[in-house]
Amino acid sequence: MNLITGIDLSADALSAQKTRLDVVAQNIANAQTTRTPEGGPYQRQVVSFETELMKRSDGATVETVKVGQIAPDRTPGQQVYNPQHPDAGPDGMVKMPNVNLAYEMVDLITASRAYEANLSFVKNARTLAQKTLDIGK
Repeated sequence: MNLITGIDLSADALSAQKTRLDVVAQNIANAQTTRTPEGGPYQRQVVSFETELMKRSDGATVETVKVGQIAPDRTPGQQVYNPQHPDAGPDGMVKMPNVNLAYEMVDLITASRAYEANLSFVKNARTLAQKTLDIGK
């Protein structure tokens, strides 16, 4: 594999992890949102990745990663007793979003580390290419 193909693959992975980071940040920001324009509490979003075959300039194919879809998590959220809340039902229960902050933080750290690993590869490939060019001087 040449360096350009490797950098292209890492760029795709960086883009996918950036999307994942954005979705996790959106989930954290809406962890207490009990009313959405669609009605009801916020539904946690989940990113799924897919592999995709990419054709190189020399005719070979390599697998790369891309975002497959961003879908709502259909698990039910908690119901909290708070009769003063504007979204409370007649029984005083409020339907909360299905966002678990601990899980979101783990997902955030995992996505951040994957992003850093891909960025590190790109930096190392650039350094290697520069050293290769310096040999030719």
